[in-house]
Amino acid sequence: MSEAPSVVLVTGVSRFLGGHLAARLASDPSVERVLGVDTTPPSREMRRRMGRAEFVRVDIRNPLIGKVISTAKVDTVVHASLSGNPGQSGGRSMMMEMNVIGTMQLLAACQRSDTVRRLVVKSTSAVYGASSRDPAVFTEQTEPKAIPPGGYAKDAVEIEGYVRSFSRRRPDIPVTTLRFVNLIGPRIDTSFVRYFSLPVVPVVLGYDARVQLLHEEDAVAVLERAAAHDLPGVFNVGGDGVLMLSQAIRRAGRVPLPIPQPAVPLVGRFTRRARLVDFSPEQMRLLNFGRVVDTTKLRTEFGFAPRWTTVQAFDDFVAGRGLRPIIDPARLGRVQDAALAVARALPSGT
Repeated sequence: MSEAPSVVLVTGVSRFLGGHLAARLASDPSVERVLGVDTTPPSREMRRRMGRAEFVRVDIRNPLIGKVISTAKVDTVVHASLSGNPGQSGGRSMMMEMNVIGTMQLLAACQRSDTVRRLVVKSTSAVYGASSRDPAVFTEQTEPKAIPPGGYAKDAVEIEGYVRSFSRRRPDIPVTTLRFVNLIGPRIDTSFVRYFSLPVVPVVLGYDARVQLLHEEDAVAVLERAAAHDLPGVFNVGGDGVLMLSQAIRRAGRVPLPIPQPAVPLVGRFTRRARLVDFSPEQMRLLNFGRVVDTTKLRTEFGFAPRWTTVQAFDDFVAGRGLRPIIDPARLGRVQDAALAVARALPSGT
């Protein structure tokens, strides 16, 4: 039987998931103490939500994190700070350091601790990659056709390798690894949120990717459950059902702009420099091929069923953000046909 957490440490509390998880845990009277760590303080609004949770300003790349864990006698660690947004992390190099080096230091501190008895790690379904050779649905046992070559996905692959090594060295500590699909909702800030908020949405000419999403509230709820129970293993986390990319764009009332495949990297660089959407190369590949994960294990072994389906999560994002259609839905199809005709007329090498 799982023992309820007493002292919980949550990383990444200046961002949505970590901050809201700390708030949820702090509202639970059975949890004695909640420590939220990050390199930057949470916003005033987030700090208010966190209630009695204590903020500790510490860089998890620094061995000082071990002292925080030992001094507070932390028994449950939730590593929620894995970032896929270079712009918010100070650039790609800084993001890699925070993701990989930070995780290594945190795991080393947990390994030395004699009080930690549960570890939860937020990961991503990006570890499966995205290619034309992928299966229709990924299970937790599916091996990617190719190791992600860089970016957020590569960081996550390395991190999961370190987590598996930690489990071999400390088999007495149950470790839960949660592979989230892309998150969306009315309050969270992600690349997908910014992408679908653009008035004109670039898409890859000739492709219509399948999109699976997870509502922000379900993401917090699954982390909360993992923090409260011994549920070791790797679990895919995503809402039921899928949306085709074209369907999602129509539901948001956006205008699609088909881009020929050779021009996609150029468009990606432009959106990053303009600070519109910070799409990494692996996220651009996701827009080509899509990715869907099987969540049977999440329901049967982990005991969690997301409240929002993919469609419901997307619609709540649209309603919550107050997105108004850029063009009347009756005219959207004609605009899309015209854009496709223009894109096909462009030279193939542009």
